[in-house]
Amino acid sequence: MANVIIVGGLDVAELCFYAFFLFFIGLVIYLRREDRREGYPLEDDMTGWSESLDAGILQFAPPKAFVLPFDRGTVMTPTIGKEPMPQNVTPRVHTGTPFEPLGNPLTSGVGPASWAPRQERPDVDQFNRPRIVPARLNDHLFVAAGDTDPRGLPVVGLDDVIAGTVKDLWVDRSENLVRYLEVELTGGGVIVVPMPVCEVSRRRVLVDAVTAAQIAEAPVIGAPDQITLREEDQVQAYFGAGYLWATPSRREPLL
Repeated sequence: MANVIIVGGLDVAELCFYAFFLFFIGLVIYLRREDRREGYPLEDDMTGWSESLDAGILQFAPPKAFVLPFDRGTVMTPTIGKEPMPQNVTPRVHTGTPFEPLGNPLTSGVGPASWAPRQERPDVDQFNRPRIVPARLNDHLFVAAGDTDPRGLPVVGLDDVIAGTVKDLWVDRSENLVRYLEVELTGGGVIVVPMPVCEVSRRRVLVDAVTAAQIAEAPVIGAPDQITLREEDQVQAYFGAGYLWATPSRREPLL
């Protein structure tokens, strides 16, 4: 029994390598299964074919229930079923061809104007309060000294035409920053404009995403002191799409 070698062809370094290799393969499989909880199953936008959630253990993880805060129920992922394809687009010949919306592209819900059907409730902070509200409801938030307070300034579109006047600031209570400008339109009505598309100067506020006429047609929120998750998506999509579809010159490539 002397000099009996059971695993003489292995050493510690080799065992560690095999263990790491198996762990890494398992990690990749786990991550690929988990990242398919959103945006999957794959579907063909021309034929309507949809990948099955029963494609195999290496494709999809079992459905998982996520408990929402403040007793808002649970959400299962991946979700069963698929969203309907947009109908307000021109017919396409090849899969992957860009959508060309019919009618007003800014409200089409297609391409840069896409929005998700999120819940019709406001985003909330850690205290279950509406997160984004007008500054008039927050006395402790104010414009820093030396910065221009846009309230009362005229709002102009990219065509340099006045569309309205800034009425108030909508602030994020969790982040302490301005999310939207509340604009009172010259033709009547009140809308909110995302702060990232606004250039504030001492004399005016320039919205370089859309024209003044398009500002007047922006989505109107349902409440005077809060904005829902779905309304946020729709407002952001409307003004974001203006960088491609506001004018004919923006629709074509520069070269």
